[in-house]
Amino acid sequence: MMQKSFLALCAIFSCALVCVAQPPNGGGPPGGFGRENNESLYTGPLTNYVSITTNGAFRVIKANGIPDHPPGQFPNANNPNSLSPQHYEYKMPLHPQYAARVTYLRMQPFGVALNGVVFDPFAAEWWNRDQSSGFQYEPHNIPGQLGLDQYNAHVQPNGAYHYHGIPVGLLDKVSHGQSKMALLGWAADGFPMYGPWGYTNPKDPASPLKKLKPSYRIRQGSRQGGPGGKYDGTFLVDYEYVKGLGDLDECNARFGPTPEFPTGTYYYVLTDQYPYIPRIFRGTPDKSFERRGPPGGGGPGGRRGGGQGIGPGGQGGGPGGQSNQGGPPGGGPQGRRNGPPQQQGNNSDDSSRPPGPPPDNQ
Repeated sequence: MMQKSFLALCAIFSCALVCVAQPPNGGGPPGGFGRENNESLYTGPLTNYVSITTNGAFRVIKANGIPDHPPGQFPNANNPNSLSPQHYEYKMPLHPQYAARVTYLRMQPFGVALNGVVFDPFAAEWWNRDQSSGFQYEPHNIPGQLGLDQYNAHVQPNGAYHYHGIPVGLLDKVSHGQSKMALLGWAADGFPMYGPWGYTNPKDPASPLKKLKPSYRIRQGSRQGGPGGKYDGTFLVDYEYVKGLGDLDECNARFGPTPEFPTGTYYYVLTDQYPYIPRIFRGTPDKSFERRGPPGGGGPGGRRGGGQGIGPGGQGGGPGGQSNQGGPPGGGPQGRRNGPPQQQGNNSDDSSRPPGPPPDNQ
């Protein structure tokens, strides 16, 4: 009896441990997350574990991918997969660099939340189950939404729980239900990821907060080939970036001070409109985020994508051809997937954006 009690106590202690790296220039662990996690630890059959530490020039995140909030019901009518622990070990630059060329996200996580759940915005779901068509579905607009729960997440066939949008459970936890700038995680290139609220004047932390808007919109006109029909947001090619339309650049990000980085940093924003989770990196993503196995679509057997994923350097699909940093992966007749026309990978906002964060801002 004593041995069982001792083992149970050890298991609870090891799963509750949370280490959050403290940014320089002041500021404690974001939102007191470690304390919050210990006080409201999810004690279901699957228990959250995450460790965020620094090692030399890198931030290292180890996690089992189980959220710190009760997940939705899985399996469900639109998602037959059961949630199971993962073995994540990601690293990203502790001092990320503002690159001269953007990198377009492929079928891999964009970043990791503070609770160890990955941000994985794409779904392996294509029109007519044909990846080569270039018409990849936008997860938020697939009928049934692939069984997304109330936290904008669902489960892949391998049991990985992942976010497709704002992680509202985590956001409530770190912001205490208030409208405030809230650090939610770290992108694969090392830059921080924040919730939807930011300063009205990006350079003035004393300015009022507002919900930040992306600079994407649904295209006018009709699709060429494939499913045809008017652009309506069903597919990634339905969206276009319009400089200055919203508060954020094509990476769904901007430069300015934040509570954790009062001298300023480049930071990504999770929004309640497309792209929800950014799809383009401003820095260079670490190779630890490259997916080496099939991610699966998360839906009923990958009903449109066949449940198949793409490994590192996967195909963009469609007439647009492939891309690494020289432009977005293919996405239908326009040769675009989720951004502006190809411009040799140059960031169209470079002339008007601040030169980027100082080299030691993180």
